[in-house]
Amino acid sequence: MACLETSFLIDLLRGKESVRQLKDELDRTETSLLIAAPSLMELWSGAHFAKASTAEKEKIAALAESFEVLPLDASSAKEAGEIEADLLARGVTIQAEDVMIAGIARLHGQKVVTRDNDYVRIPGLKILKY
Repeated sequence: MACLETSFLIDLLRGKESVRQLKDELDRTETSLLIAAPSLMELWSGAHFAKASTAEKEKIAALAESFEVLPLDASSAKEAGEIEADLLARGVTIQAEDVMIAGIARLHGQKVVTRDNDYVRIPGLKILKY
């Protein structure tokens, strides 16, 4: 199982060929590809802030419908809280959305597919960096 992080989803929406190839490979090698709900929030926030066209918003909606979306529930919120507390104790801060995504992924034993460097700071999180 793999959790497709926001940076991957953005690159996929932008049609980056290397990301399309990686997605094809993941489709063959992973039992399932999932999205954490905070990633969708980030996509929608960016689209609305940038005043994206209707066509761009439709691409986000279609993408969201093509994957299972994992919610930030009580268990994953607890996991994210533990992650954030550990980071803060070490003097490290990362965006709250990334902490939530990491909590969801780590709780479900998923690797995070990302180009974002912040995730490497989180102990016990499996990462596929591209």
